[in-house]
Amino acid sequence: MMELLQLGYVTSVAATAGCTVERVDTDLWGMDVTFIRPPATPLEEEVMLLAQLKCTTQINPDPAKDTFSYQFTKRQYFDHLAKPRRNFKSVLIVMTTPPIQADWTEVTHGGLLTRRACYWKHLEGMHADASIQKPSVKISTSDVFDAQTLIKLMDRVDRGDSLHG
Repeated sequence: MMELLQLGYVTSVAATAGCTVERVDTDLWGMDVTFIRPPATPLEEEVMLLAQLKCTTQINPDPAKDTFSYQFTKRQYFDHLAKPRRNFKSVLIVMTTPPIQADWTEVTHGGLLTRRACYWKHLEGMHADASIQKPSVKISTSDVFDAQTLIKLMDRVDRGDSLHG
């Protein structure tokens, strides 16, 4: 169920940013979704960004702190994100949720509130000692995944700029 919650979150963010989200049904490369921004004109290319989605009830980031730590459950998930990519760039998107499923969302006449948030990190070029089977990464609490962030990431991809801060 956590996967559906996160998919709903990133789909809402993508729609607000003018992008679509395509699920990757077969997990061969460690990516779960592709964000696609349509071209401004028919003669231009669309912009694409791959993402690995992770959702956890074990973390509740403290916004007063600069970072929180996320530990991968498998080495290969880290490796897929850390390897250099010539073509499609990729990001990790970690969603934190309350441990009780009934607390994940709240609906009022004002809208749908999703408890907690998603955070993103670009891992390309990062290294972890080969002996570490479950690498951890530090994620900035200021790197909340929202529509403005997705627009900025897509702009960087479009220009060929690095996704590192």
